[in-house]
Amino acid sequence: MQLGAANEQVRLLMKDYRSKAYADAEAEALGLERRLAEAKGEAYAVPLELPIRWDIGAPLPHVFVNDRRTFLTFYVKGPPDPKWDGSYVTVKKPGGGAAESLGLIEFTCCASAKLGSPNDEVFHGHYLHGRGQEPYEAQLVKNSPWIAELRNVNAVHGMFRPEGWDSLNHYVFWFHDSTFECVAEGYRVELHQTSMQDLAAEIIKRLFL
Repeated sequence: MQLGAANEQVRLLMKDYRSKAYADAEAEALGLERRLAEAKGEAYAVPLELPIRWDIGAPLPHVFVNDRRTFLTFYVKGPPDPKWDGSYVTVKKPGGGAAESLGLIEFTCCASAKLGSPNDEVFHGHYLHGRGQEPYEAQLVKNSPWIAELRNVNAVHGMFRPEGWDSLNHYVFWFHDSTFECVAEGYRVELHQTSMQDLAAEIIKRLFL
C-alpha cells in the first residue's frame, strides 16, 4: 500500500524530475522497495558510493579481464557545455587520440564479470527493477542470486569452504548502452587524464604484471 502510493507520487512529479520534491519522492519509493525485498529475502540494489561519475550519454565502457585481474574503464561525466543549445550531439569515439577524463576501476579478487544487455531502454526488464534499481548509477546487490549460483557451482569441490564466499560482493553499473556486473571482494578507483588508447595500453601492461 505504501509502496504503491509512493510510486504514484513519483509518477505525478515526473514532469518536474529535476525538482527536490521529485528527488525526495523517488528516494522514499526506492527505500520502500528495498525494505520490502529485504523482508521477503529477495535480491535488491543499494547505492555504491563512487568518487567519480560516468558520462550518462556516452560512457563507452571497456572491460579488461584475465584470470587474476579485472578492470573497467569509462568516460567520466564532465561539466555542462554552456554553449550547447540542444540542437546537436557530440559523438565520442574511443579511437580518438585526445586526452579526456577517464575513470578506471580495478576489482579485487574478482570471481566473474560480464558486460552486455540490458541497455537503458529495457532496464525495467531486469530482475532488480522495482527492487531499488537506479539507472545510470553504480549499485551493490544484496541477497545476490549470482553469488548464490557461483557458490553452488563451487560447492562440488572437495575442499569447498562456504565461508570463503562471504567476503564477495555483487556490483552492477547501469550504463547507457549496456550493463556491467561483477562479483568481487572490493575495488580501487582511479581518475586519468589521457586517451582511451593510452589507458588501454596501460591496463594491458598491468594484466601481465
